[in-house]
Amino acid sequence: MNHAIRNRALTGTALALAVSTVLTACGTDGGSASGASGAKTDAAPSTRAAADVKEPLVATFDGGLHILDGSSLDVAATIELPGFNRVNPAGDEDHVIVSTDAGFRVLDASAGKLTDIVFPGAKPGHVVRHAGRTALFTDGTGRVEVFDPHDLANGAKPSARTWTAPKPHHGVAVELAGGELLSTVGDEEKRTGALVLDAQGKEIARSENCPGVHGEAAARDGAIAVGCEDGVLVYKDGAFTKVTSPDAYGRIGNQAGSETSPVILGDYKNDPDAELERPTRVSLVDTRTGTLRLVELGTSYSFRSLGRGPHGEALVLGTDGALHVIDPAKGTVQKKIPVVGAWQEPLDWQQARPTLFVRDHTAYVSEPGKRALHAVDLESGKKVRSVTLPHSTNELSGTAAGH
Repeated sequence: MNHAIRNRALTGTALALAVSTVLTACGTDGGSASGASGAKTDAAPSTRAAADVKEPLVATFDGGLHILDGSSLDVAATIELPGFNRVNPAGDEDHVIVSTDAGFRVLDASAGKLTDIVFPGAKPGHVVRHAGRTALFTDGTGRVEVFDPHDLANGAKPSARTWTAPKPHHGVAVELAGGELLSTVGDEEKRTGALVLDAQGKEIARSENCPGVHGEAAARDGAIAVGCEDGVLVYKDGAFTKVTSPDAYGRIGNQAGSETSPVILGDYKNDPDAELERPTRVSLVDTRTGTLRLVELGTSYSFRSLGRGPHGEALVLGTDGALHVIDPAKGTVQKKIPVVGAWQEPLDWQQARPTLFVRDHTAYVSEPGKRALHAVDLESGKKVRSVTLPHSTNELSGTAAGH
């Protein structure tokens, strides 16, 4: 796509064109071959169809959500919710954040029901969990809300730290372990970098050397990275460092980090004029040395293809249908795990495509074309379970791992 179209897709301003909900931020399949028993409601937006779902997964479909048992992959509950909905882990073992036209809604996935907890606002965007805190960024207002996700268990809206960016934009924020708040800088037309506020809200660092800033990831030793159109911006030890791409335009817009690795996994695109670039290289940024390495996969992937394993291994779901397992320190593909059939990334980012969600030692991969969902054991490299779901699903997420 041309540069203007690329920015529109990423900022989320085009989302209202096709759906009744207005969402932003930068999916999958659901059901059960051995017995999909999705209880459904015709009138209410949610139904408590199952109690105490174990390690729940949540998959969206056109008009609702499936809540699945994380082990059996059986559908434990189905919730009707019109519109294009997005899902992210809330940060505890029970809840998932659902981005809707009303704002961020809290789903009690373990109980199989939507709660009454809402963080209202136009164009709910990124949800970021870090250091035991969850940060919500509402693109339409620039409002940031940060809370302890375990407070959701009280059944009421938790008290939250709030801050509003000077201008609304498709942004992202993360609270650091020391109480600092990192947030992107920009407006609806242009995004330029990031700033950091101390625990009292005073600005202590800023860098606007990050055109098109998008996405974030956390690495070992407290490093935070945000993506740029020419590399990444790393915040560590109180200062920003720019890691520059080898190409004048080398966009890293989506990243995946691990607390066990100093290396950030990112996508990598170098054609600013492509209608939809289908890259075959991924980026590895070492936050200790400020160096960037590109890894050729021999297959393309999408923004829903990136993940990290329990030992920090970098995971990429390729359009060849395999899960590529990369050693982030060596920059080499260690193995390829066949999971789904070959696929191609659709032109519209809202359209369903195979999606990766990783929790502990299991990688969950959706296959929308077959209404399928697969579970892969990352230790053995084997597919341990596959089911067929009632609907072809789009987004895939789940609760956070238990501790």
